[in-house]
Amino acid sequence: MTDHDFHNRQLTSLTIKETPEGRYLSFETSFLKTFITSFTRFHFCLLVRGTEDFIQFDAEKKPFEDETMDILTGELHLEPHLKNLKPGVYWDLCLIGESNGEWKYTRIKAGMEDIRLNSFPYHNDIFIPYRTKKGNVSFKLSPSTPISMVEDLKLTDGGVIKLTGYAVYLPETKGDVKVVSKNLVITNHLTEDEIMVPLENEIRQDLTERYARGNDDYSTSGFYGEVTLHSFNNQPSNNYYKFFVEIAIETSEGIQHIRSKRLKFQPRNATSKNQETTVRLKGASWKLRVKPTKKSDFLSVRMYQYKPLRQIAGKAKRFLLRVKQGKTVKRAYKTAFVLLGKLPAKKKQVVFESFLGKQYSCNPRAIYEYMEEHHPEYDMYWSIDPRSAGVFKGKGLNTINRFSIPWLFKMARSKYWVSNSRLPIWIPKPNHTTYLQTWHGTPLKRLAADMDEVHMPGTNTAKYKRNFLKESSRWDYLISPNRYSSEIFSRAFGFEKDMIESGYPRNDFLHNANNAETMYSLKKRLDLPLDKKVILYAPTWRDNEFYAKGKYKFNLKLELDKMQEELGDEYIVLLRMHYLIAENLDITPFAGFAYDVSHHTDISELYLISDLLITDYSSVFFDYANLGRPMIFYVYDIENYRDTLRGFYFDFEAQAPGPLVKTTKDVIRHIQHPDPASQANFDAFYEKFCYLEDGEASKRVVEKVFKTK
Repeated sequence: MTDHDFHNRQLTSLTIKETPEGRYLSFETSFLKTFITSFTRFHFCLLVRGTEDFIQFDAEKKPFEDETMDILTGELHLEPHLKNLKPGVYWDLCLIGESNGEWKYTRIKAGMEDIRLNSFPYHNDIFIPYRTKKGNVSFKLSPSTPISMVEDLKLTDGGVIKLTGYAVYLPETKGDVKVVSKNLVITNHLTEDEIMVPLENEIRQDLTERYARGNDDYSTSGFYGEVTLHSFNNQPSNNYYKFFVEIAIETSEGIQHIRSKRLKFQPRNATSKNQETTVRLKGASWKLRVKPTKKSDFLSVRMYQYKPLRQIAGKAKRFLLRVKQGKTVKRAYKTAFVLLGKLPAKKKQVVFESFLGKQYSCNPRAIYEYMEEHHPEYDMYWSIDPRSAGVFKGKGLNTINRFSIPWLFKMARSKYWVSNSRLPIWIPKPNHTTYLQTWHGTPLKRLAADMDEVHMPGTNTAKYKRNFLKESSRWDYLISPNRYSSEIFSRAFGFEKDMIESGYPRNDFLHNANNAETMYSLKKRLDLPLDKKVILYAPTWRDNEFYAKGKYKFNLKLELDKMQEELGDEYIVLLRMHYLIAENLDITPFAGFAYDVSHHTDISELYLISDLLITDYSSVFFDYANLGRPMIFYVYDIENYRDTLRGFYFDFEAQAPGPLVKTTKDVIRHIQHPDPASQANFDAFYEKFCYLEDGEASKRVVEKVFKTK
């Protein structure tokens, strides 16, 4: 047993034993006696995540002289079950106990020991025990990459990072595998550049003694390295750095380079977790800060230019922001909202909002413009994020900044709210307010209550669903573009009030403005060539690709150089990224061929001027289908997206209204030589999803909600 303090529900040891009968999982856990005695009977299980399936096995008490703690042991013959463990399937270690006639389960905590070192090769992967972000014990199959850890780190006053740790590689088959060299690989969040730092070998006989099985030898897995400030000289300032270990191994097939997953940082001395120093470089002061990330304990280094006065001002600003966003201020704001909401409603007052106040677009814009033309008797306001004020400037709109005092008065007294995304759940809806939720797309990917797992920063699956259903309960009307969407919205949003099956108001523009004059005017305004055909590339965002809460990333997979070479004489490409992606694209090498239109206010205008759409799983193709123009689906990661991230509501691969491709080469081929067979799919698709679209959806919605007929 490892020497450490005992805690409730915590793993105290774990080993994988190899016997002639196969491998056995053997472990011990500590529990509070009061916790165990609350159960009349109990056992361990490996719960198959996301299902009700589990593998049950005995939990036995071990003699342990302690007044407060019990030790339970468990052992499971793994061999009969491994064949059912596939990539993407996770086993969560739990204790299940019966109390008062009910069965309850609790997860087992992992502690700080690196249980990954108990892994073993299985077919082309490795079976790996690991610590989840919440600190629990789970098991999975994973690609065979080095298991790496930094155990000790010292940051010197001169800005040198000295670190020691290990990188254990488990080959797929035992045999002559020799580690030739190890390198530390450092990447940053601003560029794709990599810094390579050689690592020295350190003998770690202790790893072999504690974790190796059979002929395995982990003694050469240790490393020592130094990273100097000069390694970062050519990097941009204000950078965050990530670390990996790459080992070169020599086999009968030659030299192979294998890279670990992101390097973890769990120092033996907890006081060395957070270190920082200030150094002078190129006539300026630079701060170097080293620490593990909060949830996953990854080694993280930040380097930024240090200006004392700016730092003080920044801290003061952040303090005031925390006060402004604090519970006391929020509680006072909510109270004021409730009191104002008791005043009589302004029956001809409407507040519109699109994508959290960041855009003047989508269904709210279409409804607003219809009402402005046909019902000018209404007082209409746009709720905006002040950081996006430039989007609304010069359009003659009455705008109010979100969460400002004027916003509070307008929202609390308005008879109508119109939004295409969720409003803050802590804002109470007055009894006199009618909330029209327009939503913003026909669902392909699973939504809200239908999602198995949520991969978004700042939330988890249960919290996300709970907040979503609480928000949807406030909606009085919900717009649906077709019968298919109505059925999904009702279930996924838990919506039981008035569904308006009208088609999408935003698509009125595609029917009413589809003419040469409008398209010419739009191309001129966007300064696009008039003699080239237009390809619009509008991919979706991936829920799990983010740096932190509210900061998303996107790697452009479409190879623009190849497209320009093959298509540049006849086509241009418009790149439209999702609004949640914060970064700007650098497309300067493709000037005259590729245009970044990510910040263009209304994507409907981009649809109208495009001769062809390239997308993936974004709902944009449901709208674009209204134009009857060709589409190509660039789905390079469809297996992961379909099976892991979101899942689809229908057989997308069979019913997509255009060809599905995985390479830029195939994208080009389908542009140059369209497949006539895809037309049959398109016709069936149009009849199912676009049959209500006729240019008058806005009129139908306004007459229903505002009783203007």
